[in-house]
Amino acid sequence: MPTAALDPKVYVVDDNKDLCFVMKRLVESNGFRCETYESAEEFLLSFDPESAGCLVLDVRMQGMSGLELQEFLKKKGADLPILILTGHADVPVALRAMKAGAFEFLEKPVSNQILLEHIRKAVDRDAQHRNDRARISEYRTRRDSLTRRETEVMGLVVAGKANKVIGGELGLSQKTVEVHRSHLMRKMGAHSLAELVRMAVALENDDRSGGAEAAEASF
Repeated sequence: MPTAALDPKVYVVDDNKDLCFVMKRLVESNGFRCETYESAEEFLLSFDPESAGCLVLDVRMQGMSGLELQEFLKKKGADLPILILTGHADVPVALRAMKAGAFEFLEKPVSNQILLEHIRKAVDRDAQHRNDRARISEYRTRRDSLTRRETEVMGLVVAGKANKVIGGELGLSQKTVEVHRSHLMRKMGAHSLAELVRMAVALENDDRSGGAEAAEASF
């Protein structure tokens, strides 16, 4: 099973140069790699949407705002967890960012301990999400290896139908259904019916959420 074993990095985007310097020292002293940017535009020039880790983002910046950057990244298919840093007056904006999918928002000033705690949670969430995506991608590759008939049998198997019933619906003998079932279980790497059902449900949920769609455009 492939995993998203990427080296995570904390990206800090804030137009306060001094704050960027302090944040970089804090984050790196706690074992994370860190890159800082003083504008959203500067960040986008070098950002790889497949990067792992999290983004610490100021709301109010000259040029593209933090909310605009978040919306841009979402449109491009980048799914990096975003921690929003905001002053008290920006709380309504931060709430908008949360509704749009931001991981968390923190009011300035925020203690080092709280900031690092949320960074760790965001990085862990990102790693789990990437592993989930890799797992679903592997399931999809396995499903694509099935023949048309095996795919039909799989759909009826996970619907809970017995081999005899499946044979009747598809015009096949029970023995032939058993052969197709054995082949599809092997190709899917499923060791039990319960495991096959979990795979099918995961694929169906991902298809519904649009997870299989490519990003609309490249950076």
